[in-house]
Amino acid sequence: MAPMGSVGGALLAAWRTRPTLALIVIGATVFGGAYAVAAVMPNWICFGAAMVVVGAASQTVTTSITSLVQLSTELRMRGRVMALLLTVALGGQPVGAPLVGRIADSFGPRWAVAVGAAAGFVAAAIGWALARRPDAAATGASEQ
Repeated sequence: MAPMGSVGGALLAAWRTRPTLALIVIGATVFGGAYAVAAVMPNWICFGAAMVVVGAASQTVTTSITSLVQLSTELRMRGRVMALLLTVALGGQPVGAPLVGRIADSFGPRWAVAVGAAAGFVAAAIGWALARRPDAAATGASEQ
């Protein structure tokens, strides 16, 4: 079901003219909320419906972050900055995946899904804090 949401999120990303930090924060909040709802769903149909929202929010956040970094980075530095972005985005998986697997093994799959919800809420809180910084307007973070 999440791939259906991902396709919808990708289509919405193609429709948007420019990504904004506010969109990323909202997307991360929706991602966390949908994962939290998915964690308590009583059956697979309801879980699947929640995962459609997770897929759309995930795709929205991913494409918006990538686009925002590319559009706000100097042309000669773009490749280096994108390499750092991908290193950070993908570099946490070797640590996070076994940790979430251990949580699922010890406490059950609902708790593993709840960790995904917590990650979305933490990302939204970080984005919100960045948007509220006094120097955010000077760097263009609040405009983008």
